[in-house]
Amino acid sequence: MNRELFVKNRNKFAQEMEDKSIAVFFAGKAPNRSADQNYEFTPNRNFYYLTGIDRENMILIITKYQNRIEERLFIEQVSELEEKWTGIRLKQEAAESISGIKKIMPTNEFEKMFERTLKLNNMETIYLDTEYRGNRYQSEALAFSKTVQTNYPHLAIRSATYIVHDLRTIKEPEEIEEIRKAIDLTRLGIESLMNNSEPGLKENQLEAFFDFAIKYHGSKSRAFETIAAGGKNATILHYNENNQELKDGDLILFDLGAEHSYYCADISRTIPVNGKFTARQKAIYESVLSVQEECIKFIKPGILWKDLHQLAKDLLAKEAIKLGIIQEEKDIMKYYYHGIGHYMGLDVHDVGRYDFNQRPLQAGMVLTIEPGLYIEEEGIGVRIEEDVLVTEDGYEVLSKDIIKTVDDIESFMSK
Repeated sequence: MNRELFVKNRNKFAQEMEDKSIAVFFAGKAPNRSADQNYEFTPNRNFYYLTGIDRENMILIITKYQNRIEERLFIEQVSELEEKWTGIRLKQEAAESISGIKKIMPTNEFEKMFERTLKLNNMETIYLDTEYRGNRYQSEALAFSKTVQTNYPHLAIRSATYIVHDLRTIKEPEEIEEIRKAIDLTRLGIESLMNNSEPGLKENQLEAFFDFAIKYHGSKSRAFETIAAGGKNATILHYNENNQELKDGDLILFDLGAEHSYYCADISRTIPVNGKFTARQKAIYESVLSVQEECIKFIKPGILWKDLHQLAKDLLAKEAIKLGIIQEEKDIMKYYYHGIGHYMGLDVHDVGRYDFNQRPLQAGMVLTIEPGLYIEEEGIGVRIEEDVLVTEDGYEVLSKDIIKTVDDIESFMSK
């Protein structure tokens, strides 16, 4: 990606900072998995959004004093011997080329430079990325906040997280292009699944065709753990066993996505294991598809999240009555028990304020639209999910090239 994007992102963040303030962002480090094995490193997404750098143990500082902005990047330096064991580290020239930051220093000078910056510029405020996710805070920034409270009690601590999250909600054209690439890789993976589906395979055996295809064509990894749910398993929203045998006559629901430059795709498709829908499966599938298409047509700037959610619920209730699944619209929650979608970007469930009663959709947002019906007593679960860009005058379905009609699916799988 072009470094101008990261320069632009930092400038947008700096405009939101108070004067006489400093912001600190940490790249993070790979957590321990077991014994001497670590999990694969993935950068803190807010750090990556501001720098474009995906190496661990790095730190970004942005300062604002009398409306003058300064940036420093601290990078890890190791000996030649350690590089022989664990790989070449990012050098100063490469870090500058990627990020556009000119002042680059070793990480072991961070504390000294941090203290010096505070004293020289009489800083009053510090912004820290203490993101809260899943009952836990981002630990590195939280640990540093405790150091700040102890050693620099005069500094007012502000959250950088919400500023960056608001910025990340509206995608720049360069970001949308990366999402398009992730979606196209996902398309190739889904086509591989459909080409190789047959009764008798395990769910994870069929899933493996997706993994191979996206990596073969250039994706470093999946955007998230794939849901591969055959038959009744598809009625479990976040099913993750992926180890059951696929039976002739079953549907299998896939919720999956590739990643490109850390930008995600998130697609759900439901296909017949043997390549042919039964009449009942087709009726349920086409009901869900019709709801999805109506919800997508509803998208434009100014629409509230709550109205989009309610539209999906109301339409699915009407379809469920036609299908004989429920008698009254209020009973739809037994068969549809999630929202219509979420933001998508550097995280598959991307950051941003939903504020269902107040937050309108804006041009530049990327959403998923994913209605579903989950009928446990019939062993049928159907979800169809698209990735949609909100444009100035409506919407663009970014994933439109991934086939989804009954006729197209059956025709493709018959070949």
